[in-house]
Amino acid sequence: MILEYAIAFLIGSIPTAYWYARYFHKLDIRQHGSGNIGATNSLRVLGKKAGAIVLIIDLLKGLIPVLIAKKLGFTPESTLLVGLFAIMGHLFSPFVGFKGGKGIATAFGVIIGFSPQAALLCAAVFGLVFYFTRYVSLGSILGVFVFLIFTLVQFQGNLTVQLIAGGLTVLLVFSHRENIKRLLSGTESKV
Repeated sequence: MILEYAIAFLIGSIPTAYWYARYFHKLDIRQHGSGNIGATNSLRVLGKKAGAIVLIIDLLKGLIPVLIAKKLGFTPESTLLVGLFAIMGHLFSPFVGFKGGKGIATAFGVIIGFSPQAALLCAAVFGLVFYFTRYVSLGSILGVFVFLIFTLVQFQGNLTVQLIAGGLTVLLVFSHRENIKRLLSGTESKV
């Protein structure tokens, strides 16, 4: 089980946007746009194709470890913890000085693998918020809270799953702290 957590962290830590920008565009994505190594900044700086590729790979970084954990018969608690390690790998990648992206695409991959029903709810909330506001960050943050609410309802009596989901939520909200400040001040960029 510990090996699976370590593997999940390493898979999550793959800096997709950074490597993609370096290899195909000969630039350091951290020095352009928002400086973030995620799908949204890749979209803004490198275009739709790059944004889509980074999004899909980052999503798979969360989905694959969770599906492997399920296949190995891990409990829901251990499976979600595997997903949390993948997200932490993305947020604190050792390949780029322990600084990573915001973790939303990887988290969505985790949620898809853990509970497709929760993923549908999160995607619906994200889609509605993004459609009406054009803020990726706001849709992402609210989508994460939907997952937390889902686990509180779906896993009543399973405090461990609820705590892991709470930790996941805190991590992702913390990774968006600058976005939250800009949202509150009205200076957040729209897509």
